[in-house]
Amino acid sequence: MEEYKESFIKPDDAIFIADANSLLIVVDTNRPDFVEYPQVLQTIQRVAVIDHHRRAASYIENFSISLHEPYASSTSELVTELLQYILSGTQDLKKEEAEALLAGIFLDTKSFTVKTGVRTFEAAAYLKQCGADTVEVRRLFNNNFDSYIKKYQIISNAEQTFPGVSISVFDENTERAIASQAADELINITGIKASFVVFAERDTDVAISARSYGQMNVQVVLEKLGGGGSLTMAGAQFANASVQDVAAKLNEALEEYLRETTQSEKETNESNR
Repeated sequence: MEEYKESFIKPDDAIFIADANSLLIVVDTNRPDFVEYPQVLQTIQRVAVIDHHRRAASYIENFSISLHEPYASSTSELVTELLQYILSGTQDLKKEEAEALLAGIFLDTKSFTVKTGVRTFEAAAYLKQCGADTVEVRRLFNNNFDSYIKKYQIISNAEQTFPGVSISVFDENTERAIASQAADELINITGIKASFVVFAERDTDVAISARSYGQMNVQVVLEKLGGGGSLTMAGAQFANASVQDVAAKLNEALEEYLRETTQSEKETNESNR
């Protein structure tokens, strides 16, 4: 949109114009290696972190403000709550901005079915008051014909490598959004606790998109591979790797996770006797 044309700048420009009074707001991650441009994070000294993911081993330490709530449905929910205190009225938030935030809540809660609490619906109600249209939000997730076909190619390629775990290995360059949507579809299959899509993101890069409904902690699985996320939604990225090698690493991580989970359940049962 024309009115937002001047709102975005290049990372090098941000580093050039930053001074001692600059504030960098990092959203939807608490890990310094997960930000889009680490050089900007290293340059700006005053940092605010707004995130809902579990704290990882590597954490942004040099923050001035941290709003970190792992029990929130999404970072969009946290940002919406902040806006209610900052803005004087619903007219101060544009319709398009409200829809973008509502789309974030839709995405992280799988359309209000996962990690959804009273605060989530209160945030959504506020965004509706600001003019957000749920039909328009849904349209933001629409795909073109080629992307739709590719999504179902990924789904048809899936196998149950472990009981209740669906894994699709797709050795074609794929947009991350398409792989994520395929992972979302795979957990709707009866008996599936978690789904993983391993895909080529670029010529030499590979990524994993993982989903669950909470019966399996996909964040813990992918943290073993350097990734992260939340209980129900996680991801990992690998530079200069092959899809087959990453799939093998994922299988090893799943074996380790399932072994640890079985051992933990066994110890819990024994302690309850």
